[in-house]
Amino acid sequence: MAAKRLLLFDIDGTLVRAGPIGAAVFNRAIEAVLGEVPSERVRMSGKTDPQIVREYLALVESDDPSHLPAVLAHLERELAGAAAQIAADGETCPGVPELLATLATDERLHLSVLTGNIAPNAVVKLAAFGLEKWLDLESGAYGSDSEDRRDLVPVALGRLASLRGVHLTADDTWVIGDTPRDYQCAEAGGAHCLLVATGGYAFDELAVLGADAALPDLTGTEAVVGLLTYGL
Repeated sequence: MAAKRLLLFDIDGTLVRAGPIGAAVFNRAIEAVLGEVPSERVRMSGKTDPQIVREYLALVESDDPSHLPAVLAHLERELAGAAAQIAADGETCPGVPELLATLATDERLHLSVLTGNIAPNAVVKLAAFGLEKWLDLESGAYGSDSEDRRDLVPVALGRLASLRGVHLTADDTWVIGDTPRDYQCAEAGGAHCLLVATGGYAFDELAVLGADAALPDLTGTEAVVGLLTYGL
């Protein structure tokens, strides 16, 4: 049976919390390229890795175009080297393993990711907790595809069609995330949106944005599955 609905999960704050190393690797990567660490911190929630790096580079007044790809390359290496630390200090968000395991048994659904992480870093974070087995990461959309998260729904739909031969529309697609930027991404791509308050934003902040649904977390597997499969 061909899938009838595409579910695109954000990673940080939605599926996993990577722990302190998730932010520390940015400082390490910037220091490796520029020899200094910004004195201020950039808020990362919902942003793509290239967007975060660009904001850090602005803080140190670097406008060298070679610095962005260089920092991203170091970021990839730093995170790969921190995989064990992510597994030790991080955690899955509430209800996530149970939900993914259940959704993955439904042939009407195709599970992938839409994340601000560059693709290699997404794999590291998910594999640290064994979540990658339920997700088709090849057909996902990543910060390495576009610095602007709002571009990513069409990327995922295009990959699903070209790699898996499954042709779905934005209206067949749900973005599941934890920030206003996830909602903006879904809205720009014409997709449905479920927001969960397991990241840096409170439930009350997310519930008023206009998403199809907002939940405190992804526990209550049966109810969440019912929401994401409604109308199939």
